[in-house]
Amino acid sequence: MTALTSAASPPAVAPPLRESAKRPARRVLPGFRLTLGYTVLYLSLIVLVPITALFFKTFTLTWDQFIAAVTSPRVLASYRLTFGASLIAALVNLVFGLLLAWVLVRYKFPGKKLVDALVDLPFALPTAVAGISLTALLAGNGWLGQYLEPMGIKLAFTPAGVVIALIFVGMPFVVRTVQPVLEDAEKELEEAATALGANRLQIFTRVIFPHIAPALLTGFAMAFARAIGEYGSVIFIAGNMPMISEITPLIIIGKLEQYDYAGATAVAVVMLLISFILLLVINALQTWQRRHTGASS
Repeated sequence: MTALTSAASPPAVAPPLRESAKRPARRVLPGFRLTLGYTVLYLSLIVLVPITALFFKTFTLTWDQFIAAVTSPRVLASYRLTFGASLIAALVNLVFGLLLAWVLVRYKFPGKKLVDALVDLPFALPTAVAGISLTALLAGNGWLGQYLEPMGIKLAFTPAGVVIALIFVGMPFVVRTVQPVLEDAEKELEEAATALGANRLQIFTRVIFPHIAPALLTGFAMAFARAIGEYGSVIFIAGNMPMISEITPLIIIGKLEQYDYAGATAVAVVMLLISFILLLVINALQTWQRRHTGASS
C-alpha cells in the first residue's frame, strides 16, 4: 500500500524562480560612478573652487600682513559682535523656537495655519526688507521705539538691534527642524510614563527631550550659521559704528570697496575657519547625543 501511494504521488517540482531573481533590480538614478562623479563635480564648482580661490588670494599676503589684517582692533571688535550676537540669537531661537514648535504640534487654536505660515516669512522676505522693517519699528521715532527710548531702552543702532535682527532671520530654522520630530514622537511613551507616576517635568526631560535633542542641536547649528553670515537685515538696524555695532561682513565689504581684496579674503578666511570648527563641534555633539539616546533606549 505504501509503495502504491508513493508511486501514484506526483514528482516534486522545484518552485519557479522569482522574477526579481531573473532580472537585476532597476534603479531610478544612473549608476554609482556617474552619480558620484556628478556630485563631486557639483560640489567642486559650487563649494570647493570658491573656497580654494579664497585661500589662494589670502596667500598673496605675508604672515605678518595676514596677522595685521585679521587682528586689528576694529576687526576684533567686529568678531566679538558678530559671533557673540549670533550665539545669543541662536540660543534665544533654541528656546522660543522649541516653544513655538510645541504649540503648533500639540495644540489646536484659531489661526493656527496662519501662525504656521508666518514662521516661514523670514525665508521668503528679502533680508533688506526685514532690516528696514525692524528699523522702522524700533527706531526712536518708530512705532515701538518711541515708547521705549523715553524709558531708556534703545534697541535700534545698537548691538541689541543686531541680536533682534538675527533672532528674526534664524527662528524658522529651529521651528522647522524640531516640528516634524515632535509630530513623529510616540504618544504611547508619554502615556506609559504618566501611568507610572511621572509628572510633566519628568516626562519632558526623560522622554521627550532625549528624542528631540538632536533636532534641537541641528536647528541651533543652522540658526547660528545663518546669523554669522547675515548682512542685509543687520546693516540697517546696526548703526554700523566702528568698534560698537559694526559686523564682520561689513568689514569685508568695506575692504572690498577700498580694493583691499587680500585683506577682505583674510578676514573671510578667519570667519570660515571659526564657523567650520564650531559646526564640527556641534555635529560631534549630535553624534554623541544619538549614540547616547540609542544606548539608553
